[in-house]
Amino acid sequence: MIVAQTPLQAADDYPTRPVRMIVAFAPGGSADINARIVGQKLGAELGGSIVIENKGGAGGNLGAVEAKKSAPDGYSIFYATSAVALAPSVYANPGFQAKDFEPISLTATIPLVLVVSKSVPTTNPAELVAWLKEQDGKVNYASSGRGALLHLAGALFLKETGTKATHVAYRGSAPAITDMLGGSVQFMFLPINEISSHLDSGSLKAVAVTHPQRIPQLPNVPTMREAFGLQTMDIGAWQGLLVPADTPKEVSRKLSSALERTLQSPEVKRRLVELGSIVLGGTDKDYADYMQAEAVRWARIVHETGAKAE
Repeated sequence: MIVAQTPLQAADDYPTRPVRMIVAFAPGGSADINARIVGQKLGAELGGSIVIENKGGAGGNLGAVEAKKSAPDGYSIFYATSAVALAPSVYANPGFQAKDFEPISLTATIPLVLVVSKSVPTTNPAELVAWLKEQDGKVNYASSGRGALLHLAGALFLKETGTKATHVAYRGSAPAITDMLGGSVQFMFLPINEISSHLDSGSLKAVAVTHPQRIPQLPNVPTMREAFGLQTMDIGAWQGLLVPADTPKEVSRKLSSALERTLQSPEVKRRLVELGSIVLGGTDKDYADYMQAEAVRWARIVHETGAKAE
């Protein structure tokens, strides 16, 4: 006679097989890189293994929908990004809602950098704004896609500085960077870990960062707060771990404890920081409150700028 396990017994044994970590973006991007660093150590802390599954498309919506539809048993976890909070405002029907998930913890955030092509005759934020006003809209700025965080950051910057530019949307950051290197687009916002080599070589110029404080990788580059007094431009490409709604609390607690140990690991911290990330952590309530605040904030920004995906 086979006796079914209770949820508590299942949690005690969890995991008994590899855990799938869904990443809503293609391999090689900032979310994927961090997910692999976190996932490797998290699997070890759980006493098992984690397999990364990339499900890119629709600004992260396809991966979120895949996570939403997964069985709530702890064997499908979602390495979510800020796209989860943006989607309800920029898409008419993203295919998911916040209530479809339960938060475990934030993991990290990656500051954005306002970068310009070598052809732009500016060396500091004030000069850039003055130049943009002189150009009166005859300038292009790039993003990784309509409605993505990088698009909204650009639109918000134009609004806050009273400047004009034409948005050019790309299918990802890589082709946008290529065109900015070629000079066909003049500026964009990018996560620090995607452009370090270009800044080191001088092929792109960093003008300002969106973190409240200067970042170690660019100690001589001012923050948007310093340059313009704009706390509204405190923007990070944040990430965190979610599970499908109705996942057993015992499993969620086990994941939370293992993730806390993971983020406290000196090796994980070192690797994330080297790539430009700022390690976060925190409780499930911290994460839930943060996502709600971000959703409200970006809904207002989308309304004010009109920067939607559709």
